[in-house]
Amino acid sequence: MSAFLRILAVDDEPPALDELAYLLRADRRVARVYTANDATEALRVLRDTDIDVVYLDIRMPGLDGMELARVLGRFAKPPAVVFVTAYDDRAAEAFDLGVTDYVRKPVQTDRIAESLRRVLAARLVPQHPSVQANREREDDPTIPVELAGTTRLLPRSSVRWVEAQGDYARLHTADGSHLVRVALATLAERWADAGFVRIHRSYLVQLGLITELRLSNGGYVVSIDGRELPVSRRHTRELKDRLVRAAKQNWR
Repeated sequence: MSAFLRILAVDDEPPALDELAYLLRADRRVARVYTANDATEALRVLRDTDIDVVYLDIRMPGLDGMELARVLGRFAKPPAVVFVTAYDDRAAEAFDLGVTDYVRKPVQTDRIAESLRRVLAARLVPQHPSVQANREREDDPTIPVELAGTTRLLPRSSVRWVEAQGDYARLHTADGSHLVRVALATLAERWADAGFVRIHRSYLVQLGLITELRLSNGGYVVSIDGRELPVSRRHTRELKDRLVRAAKQNWR
């Protein structure tokens, strides 16, 4: 495959920017790499050059990467955006913006190659099988989680229930759990249309996975995967109504 991608790399730290640009230029799919040290310089490059992909640091002085990504999203023909950052605390917000990938520093050759593959599939080859698969999964977004130093994209559908832990939330799946830096209230709002329901100030569950609702020691509990979770009084009535409506829907 001949080189054709035109990329803009943006980072306010020169060593990190040089390393990122070096790795991008080494990939055979990349035709040209432009660089910028801040959002202002990046916008000048974008004004004068057709850019396919912006590799963007998040924490920068002035207009940060998240704000710049929002500006790019308003372009008539927006470039793809890949965040490159040492932090995972903005991952959920980043994917809400529709970014193509979220790469953790220090960057590695294979991880950059994977991000380019995702860009290629999502933007430049719209009939590619992986793009069709992505379209089929549009209603099942992924959540970036850390696993043994690697960022893994966890399908939302695999989350059985969520437990609040301070400013974090623990996502429980069939085979384990993952801690992400996002408030339970935020997930409850974002995932309401996907069938997740708040049952307690500390718990959010997939409604369709509840197998039992019963009284226990003066309060209600629900059963999911054999685990009992408490239901607070303020959420009991709504939960009962939701379960009844879901049951009626299933019988139609």
